[in-house]
Amino acid sequence: MDIKDLRALYDQEQRIDIVYSGTRREATDRVVRIIEDERGAVIHSRLNEANADETILQEIAYFKSLGIANEFEWKLFSHDQPADMKARLIKHGFEPSEPADAIMVLDLSELPPKLAQPVTHDIRRITDAAGLDDLYSVIETVWTDEDHSASKRQKEKLLREVPDAISMYTAYVEGKPVSEGWIDFPPTQFAGLWGGATLPEYRNRGLYSALVAIRAQEAVRHGYRFLTIDASPMSRAVLEKQGFNVITHAWECNYRG
Repeated sequence: MDIKDLRALYDQEQRIDIVYSGTRREATDRVVRIIEDERGAVIHSRLNEANADETILQEIAYFKSLGIANEFEWKLFSHDQPADMKARLIKHGFEPSEPADAIMVLDLSELPPKLAQPVTHDIRRITDAAGLDDLYSVIETVWTDEDHSASKRQKEKLLREVPDAISMYTAYVEGKPVSEGWIDFPPTQFAGLWGGATLPEYRNRGLYSALVAIRAQEAVRHGYRFLTIDASPMSRAVLEKQGFNVITHAWECNYRG
């Protein structure tokens, strides 16, 4: 499958039809939204130069009516239309994450040998509140400028209500949690990798790659065809060596009002 066809499949399954566990999907003739209890996002749009600004204002008003405008994100992809959509979002009070993430996909039918090997690091699947505390201790240490409380509550809810929809992992060194990552299993051909923070002093020890491998192997066991991830520039370099391909780029545009 070439990149153009893979991107079209990704858009259809991961942005238009997607239903994430613990969220509500809403679709109009112009956008697709996902809503959680405390957060929301526009994840797909069908816009043009004539209706883009009007739609942006309508979505801002809608999320304000829900009382979650301060936790409202517009997920913008580099192939979205109109071509100046990023500038339009900025004009209306959105702040894009920089640099853009690379949207990467791995074909699991051709799992690279490095990802198929047994994982020898101390990596544990998180199944309870204590384990979740360990995972978020890593996230909160690495990403100190963000409030992670809503995200943690959402993960707690998933563990209680739909534990098979997500697998969360923490890597330990001498009993200390030092790296993390999770994978979700939506009803599509794509399993999704998320997280990936590692404490600075424990980087370059193969922990990130081991977390990718253990999740890739689980995705294969679940019968998924593709593995996808929103990769930072640092992660992209590692993932390209493991067989992932870039299909597009994306910004998380957070509404600041």
